[in-house]
Amino acid sequence: MQPSEWTRVLAKYREPNLLRSLFELVVTLAPFAAIWALAWWMLSVSTVLAVALALLNAGFLLRAFMIQHDCGHGAFFKNRTLSDWVGRALGVLTLTPYDVWRRNHAIHHASTGNLDRRGIGDIPTLTVQEYRARSWVGRFLYRLVRNPLFLFGLAPAYVFVLQNRLPFGLMDAGWRYWVSALATDAAILAILGALVWFGGWQVLVFVFLPTLLLAASIGMWLFFVQHQFEHTSWEHEQGWNVQAAALDGSSHYALPGPLRWITANIGVHHVHHLASRIPFYRLSEVMRDHDTLAQSQRLTIRDSLHCARLHLWCEKSRRLLSFAEARALPV
Repeated sequence: MQPSEWTRVLAKYREPNLLRSLFELVVTLAPFAAIWALAWWMLSVSTVLAVALALLNAGFLLRAFMIQHDCGHGAFFKNRTLSDWVGRALGVLTLTPYDVWRRNHAIHHASTGNLDRRGIGDIPTLTVQEYRARSWVGRFLYRLVRNPLFLFGLAPAYVFVLQNRLPFGLMDAGWRYWVSALATDAAILAILGALVWFGGWQVLVFVFLPTLLLAASIGMWLFFVQHQFEHTSWEHEQGWNVQAAALDGSSHYALPGPLRWITANIGVHHVHHLASRIPFYRLSEVMRDHDTLAQSQRLTIRDSLHCARLHLWCEKSRRLLSFAEARALPV
């Protein structure tokens, strides 16, 4: 079946269920709040246990971001206004200005896998020829950006703590995005101020930050393996097609059941890019009904570890290569 045909087939799964959406919201936010409160209380008993609980809570914060993600696509509620305001509220929790993120993420969906439209919502990716054409400084900086310690350690902290405070990518796109960023910042500042007032700096350092930073790092890893795998797809504008890019350039990260739940089925990413209006809780129906999609672009956890070694797109062999593999190619 052609990618464009899949879009029509998947249209029947787009209808969200209000009760199910509310249920998913409650079973995500209620445990998050409970564990947060328990970790705060645990500070008076054991800092180590408080940090452990905070790290455990990163899973629920990640899930809240995935619900925000569905809201951004208009997939979580039929009512777009309700979706947007739930998304904005969750954006305070995830330190992500919702309207800014939604616009940038829409650009990502509209340009993923397009070599001529890289730059917004992508992991920086060079072709072999582009890398070779760079100076030694440019090559060093690209290697730094693609280093796992930077990509999954420093970069997530920078994005969620610093970059999200301003509407980067949309600085000249109108007042709406400035309002989104600054209003989110004001709400975050008010909440953090109240936490310090009532609980002291320890709450920020041992409860808030561990939850945020671990969730951000896991989120960055998920985003990475969704598009940065060996046989992904990159095309120049003239040969690029949005449906083909969705199916061929997005992975199916086949996670165990508990991890599928905590990540809200975001691993079924090829289907998500084909039909972004499908609520995350209906993606399992798609996998059940369409074995072709269930078997397509599968990555296991073991497979995904190899992805961290891939850095450069080879236009001749049409696959991502490691630096060592690219170096072995003839000039």
